[in-house]
Amino acid sequence: MPKQRIVEIAAARPNFMKVAPIHRVAVDSTVIEPILIHTGQHYDPLMSEVFFSDLDLDPPDIGLGVGSGTHAEQTARVLERLEPHLDRIRPRAVVVVGDVNSTLAAALCAVKLRIPVAHVEAGLRSFDREMPEEINRVMTDSISDLLFTPSGDATENLIREGHPEDRVHMVGNVMIDSLESMLPRARSSSILELLGIAPRSYFVATLHRPTNVDDGERLQKLIDIFIDVAQRKPLVFVAHPRTMELLHEEERTALADGGVILTEPLGYVDFLALEAFSAGVLTDSGGVQEETTVLGVPCLTLRESTERPITVTFGTNRVVGTRVDEIRTIVDGICAGERHQPARPPLWDGRTSERIVGILEERYGERHAPRLE
Repeated sequence: MPKQRIVEIAAARPNFMKVAPIHRVAVDSTVIEPILIHTGQHYDPLMSEVFFSDLDLDPPDIGLGVGSGTHAEQTARVLERLEPHLDRIRPRAVVVVGDVNSTLAAALCAVKLRIPVAHVEAGLRSFDREMPEEINRVMTDSISDLLFTPSGDATENLIREGHPEDRVHMVGNVMIDSLESMLPRARSSSILELLGIAPRSYFVATLHRPTNVDDGERLQKLIDIFIDVAQRKPLVFVAHPRTMELLHEEERTALADGGVILTEPLGYVDFLALEAFSAGVLTDSGGVQEETTVLGVPCLTLRESTERPITVTFGTNRVVGTRVDEIRTIVDGICAGERHQPARPPLWDGRTSERIVGILEERYGERHAPRLE
């Protein structure tokens, strides 16, 4: 019996760490054949190509090249460019990950063609409808056939929203699969030497969400916070390409004069090393909240909410927004040596991809497996 085709959708930097372990396991399957499609939502080499290399991920089978644009433009391009490929391939299912525009667009495209959708990282909720990602999460979950959740709170969200329990599967956090497999390589990275810093002697910061970087007043406040933190220990600010473009020359000068090391995006292995050996991380990234939880590194989330509350209840994460006094107190504590041992959330064990592929095989591996009604 021929293998049944399963299309996997990758689009942006966080997607690659989630798709890579699933793809590696699926390639060895005897009943399904994975086909990797890269929408090209992230197309900068520092945000795309380097991750395929770092994660030992084969080049995508198909590239859509949708590029940047407004939410409507990106969504429309994915719909328009993906449809003919899905119509030709006719996969048994389409696997989407995360919460970017391509996630929702690919899910919608598949459902319109009556192809089942499996959503990896389903059920996460910040309960903040002003976040574009929150809309993408809710809508993708609402049209998905299989819902793979990373944690108990995500499962509870879906059940409370009325999703049938037989469609919801708590499998753990697939991004931790990538972290576990790449951590030995990260420990031999030379990034600390290149930046001239020693383990635990520095903080790391990342910033990319529009609510933080598009608002000039808020961005300036965050820059001031970074400079304040850097008075205690050097701070490495790993800037997203779009964030880098928004920084004016005087802001870059102020950062440098304030002890902040500004750098372009790093590959996955180098950034993982930078996180793992840091004293603490300041970020607005959901994925970084998860990684620091497993690494046991203190994390300050520069947002007013998080869709990953398990990183607060189990891990090292504190949601601090731009509250200067609270940030200063936490940073002072870190510098004074205050640390606690976080508990690793259930099923964040590096084997999530195996559980996902096992369910896909069981559900879609047969030639006459039921299609979406």
